[in-house]
Amino acid sequence: MMKRIAVLTSGGDAPGMNAAIRSVVRCGLERGWEVFGVNHGYSGLVSGNFRNMGARDVGGIIQQGGTILGSARCPEFQTEDGRRKALRELNQEGIEALVVIGGNGSQTGANALNSMGFPVVGVASTIDNDLVGSQITLGVDTALNIALEAIDRLKVTASSHQRAFLVEVMGRNCGYLALMAGIAGGAEAVVIPEIDTPPEALADEIQLSYERGKAHAIIVVAEGSHYNAAGLAAYFKEHNEELGFGLRVTTLGHVQRGGMPGAYDRLLGTRLAARAVDEIAKGNTGVLCGVLLGDIGTTPYAEVVGKTKAIDPALFELARVLSY
Repeated sequence: MMKRIAVLTSGGDAPGMNAAIRSVVRCGLERGWEVFGVNHGYSGLVSGNFRNMGARDVGGIIQQGGTILGSARCPEFQTEDGRRKALRELNQEGIEALVVIGGNGSQTGANALNSMGFPVVGVASTIDNDLVGSQITLGVDTALNIALEAIDRLKVTASSHQRAFLVEVMGRNCGYLALMAGIAGGAEAVVIPEIDTPPEALADEIQLSYERGKAHAIIVVAEGSHYNAAGLAAYFKEHNEELGFGLRVTTLGHVQRGGMPGAYDRLLGTRLAARAVDEIAKGNTGVLCGVLLGDIGTTPYAEVVGKTKAIDPALFELARVLSY
């Protein structure tokens, strides 16, 4: 019997989402299924904004950033009435299972639908890398490399003028991107939400870097920290903190989510989505597909939803040691 499945992308876009969409469509078609895309995430699910997708509809998208299906916030879906609307639309279209590509909020919504009796399988996708159930999530590698390229470029101009740069990276309330970019980029300090760094202590670190004879100081700041980059700069100015270096602020912002996905994220999106289709075929739904012990595996939503992946404090200490 012909099976009908649908795929949607939700939450912040992440490099590699299109590779995952392509994989869902073509792996589904290979099984003789019909595959539908849901436009604009859960908003499109509530309004019944579906499109039938063939192999040619996903041709030439694997290298594209963003998501061809689009994403949008949908407060209505957060209500039970909204979710019931979504279920009615899915049932009217004859869709029998759904693949949700997204992060924490997206998988929370997927779990809610699954709990109402509709089969859902998730694909772990967020540049924040805070999703339990995957050691690394779709989009992280590309976002990290974009941040690293920016840090490398800033080092050149910072050294030319003996300056300190506060470089703010994304990640919401998770410091993974900042910490990894700081280690890989040879930063003098890293500021993340998970570990308190008093501004006066950070000022001392910058001053110490100057006294050691360094030509620059790069401080990578996670956007969700108690003091973001702009906040730290304002604090230093208000308290007349002695830094040695001249200070500049660079906020990378959404540039980290844009652009072409790298090879790793293209492969990861493809493999995660293929596994999602396999799980639907086996009837194993209510799970998240992610990277576990270096391979693609699944984790039940009960172990994923409402939780946030922790940062390894040893890596923060390593960043400190290497900054000398």
